[in-house]
Amino acid sequence: MFLARSFFKMSGHTPALARLEQRAAEADQIIEYLKQQVQLLKEKAIVQASIREEKKLMVENAKLKKDIEDLKRQLLEKERRRGGKVILPMPLAADSTVQCAPKPSVPQPSAPAAAAPAPTSTAPPPSNNEAKKKVKAEKKGEKQEKKGAAPPQEDAKVDVSRLDLRVGRIISAEKHPDADALYVEQVDVGEAAPRTVVSGLVKHIPLEQMQNRMAVLLCNLKPAKMRGVVSQAMVMCASSPDKVEILDPPSGAVPGDRVTFQGFPGEPDKELNPKKKVWEQVQPDLRTDGQCVATYKGAAFEVNGKGICKAQTMTNTGIK
Repeated sequence: MFLARSFFKMSGHTPALARLEQRAAEADQIIEYLKQQVQLLKEKAIVQASIREEKKLMVENAKLKKDIEDLKRQLLEKERRRGGKVILPMPLAADSTVQCAPKPSVPQPSAPAAAAPAPTSTAPPPSNNEAKKKVKAEKKGEKQEKKGAAPPQEDAKVDVSRLDLRVGRIISAEKHPDADALYVEQVDVGEAAPRTVVSGLVKHIPLEQMQNRMAVLLCNLKPAKMRGVVSQAMVMCASSPDKVEILDPPSGAVPGDRVTFQGFPGEPDKELNPKKKVWEQVQPDLRTDGQCVATYKGAAFEVNGKGICKAQTMTNTGIK
């Protein structure tokens, strides 16, 4: 009888023990999630610090270049006033050095008897044609140097940071007057005036679902005319041969919010150069993952402090 009662009492505690174990497991999951969030915040802080340091160095570098140019000008002016001959590489570059030849010294005769007539130069003075050729050669060298110094964005590494991806709100949409498969939309991307965007979404998304909705837009493609209407951006969509879904920004995002990517810092190009094929190189790595999250090489489309961008149902598919 005693053993039966003891067994009954132990069995009565089994549900409570199970609840405790379940809560402990849930607590472990929460702790692990918090650890991941802390790690993400640390990585983000490191990236932001490196960007700030890079900008600071760029400002200091520009100031140093200006100071060098000022010093060169002062040195040149002093040498001209002294009558010295200034030898400079042509053209004068930011990192060139100034070489100043001293004034020619007057030779002292070794003996009074060594007085000889001064030698006369037999070389003819440079003609006008030679002077013109020299000026043209100098100008040509300057042009080649300027041409060789490509803008930083042109030579920058090609990754998703070159794309100007922003949150936008499609204010209104209507069918293209001359193309049955195209919509013409007015989209607020955080600028003074809406942008006109042409999208081939008629066969995939009903017109009523295009009105007053949030989206992610690529804003630095070169504007292109599509059947007579200039399109100034592109709506980003999860896309397969038989289905298309517009990417949804996170809740709380507003027009103009920048979409960024962990591990890919940098500022977007002002406008993508079609000859450099930046979009064509980046696009194959844009995909949704198994949870419909939009990614680039595994890094989520993220609006800082507000969340990530997703498709509604489409997983493991390309984005364009």
